[in-house]
Amino acid sequence: MTAYRPWRIAHVHLDRTPPELPEDPSIGGLYVVYWWRDLPLGLDRVAPDELPVSAPEVRERGLAAVAPAVAHGLQTRQSAADPSSQGGTASTEQGAAWKSPRPLQTLHDLVAARTAAAREISASVVICTRDRPELLARCLDSLTPALDPADDVLVVDNAPSSQATQLLVQSRAPNHPPIRYVLEPRPGLDIARNRGIRESKGALVVYCDDDVIVEASWLRRLKAAFLDPAVAAAMGLVLPAALDTEAQYVFETYWGFNRGFEARSYGPEYFRTHVHQGVPAWEIGAGASMAVRRSVLCEVGGFDERLDAGAAGCSGDSEMWYRILAAGHVCRYEPAAVSYHWHRQEMPELERQIFHYMRGHATALLIQFEQHRHWGNLRRLLCSLPAYYAGKTVRRVLGSDPRRTQTLTHEIRGWLAGIRYYLTQPRQAPPGVAATDARPLSAP
Repeated sequence: MTAYRPWRIAHVHLDRTPPELPEDPSIGGLYVVYWWRDLPLGLDRVAPDELPVSAPEVRERGLAAVAPAVAHGLQTRQSAADPSSQGGTASTEQGAAWKSPRPLQTLHDLVAARTAAAREISASVVICTRDRPELLARCLDSLTPALDPADDVLVVDNAPSSQATQLLVQSRAPNHPPIRYVLEPRPGLDIARNRGIRESKGALVVYCDDDVIVEASWLRRLKAAFLDPAVAAAMGLVLPAALDTEAQYVFETYWGFNRGFEARSYGPEYFRTHVHQGVPAWEIGAGASMAVRRSVLCEVGGFDERLDAGAAGCSGDSEMWYRILAAGHVCRYEPAAVSYHWHRQEMPELERQIFHYMRGHATALLIQFEQHRHWGNLRRLLCSLPAYYAGKTVRRVLGSDPRRTQTLTHEIRGWLAGIRYYLTQPRQAPPGVAATDARPLSAP
């Protein structure tokens, strides 16, 4: 396996004159995100042997990269104020018409109109954290401009070893009045998430991780998804903040949170189509950028505290989405809501993370079977995953794509540990969410 060279992340705005991408022998490639104003629309991975790329070529590559998201967006986003967004015009504009800014600006205007309409929806942003005040400070700095008057922020300090987080929040309170501090002494991410639900004020309960920063439009665009009364939960686009190390590159390439640039709704038909094989709820988004309607939490319950950090290790978010889908609701992936995540920097950290990912995933599949008796969960656990690992083992022996297979041992260990963990834990239902806990500032 060749030595790793850092990848550089470049953000190119097609509403401006694009830059030239110069040759750089020190990098492993360019991770180029294309935007129209503040709307992300596409991704291009540029290999070193493709550099340099002239400014006109950057524009051509960018227009090709964004065409699917723009066509999809113009076909699916609705706006009574702009009838030109209806019908089949989007698919016919992918040729020479993409060289004009009209379809991109039209899509941006549709998103902007819905974003503005979401201002009055109240949201409580919950940040669950433990002994990472430096990361939390950066997250809060980015979050404050994203808040509307109806919103507030709740920092849940989960079994801390010091008062550093409490002091940080208190020091910012005079300048950031919507931020509240809550101590949750019991360790566990889903315990902290559930404490956030109980303490929240908004009609929406929104979660972001302490190791992310958000765009100023992030929260409002998540809230805009709930203008559709069928939507029970929404997840945003999470981009990498850096790809400086091999661990960050491996995570982003094979495990990352980016679910693409096309907004998607996942509802009853999606659930019925996949239930016999195991519904891949984890494909919807990432818990690092997640919003749930409080009224739906009252119906389906809080997060299962056997999952995620402090317990099985992961999958409390996707198990919640599975439960929401099983109840007949709709989950929405909304890539217009953008945040950036700092992935683990070192390979030992990544290997531990992947172990806990698979440990939590295996446990979640068993919990989903326990709660719903959907046999597809066992099929994935006992058939699909072993077959996947067998294929990956063959690739590892053959030496093909070594970075993809270098976490294989940790994945298998995690899968087995998840089964063992579930069998040693007492059965329990997700904790209830009392309607009397709600103090909504405004309901969507």
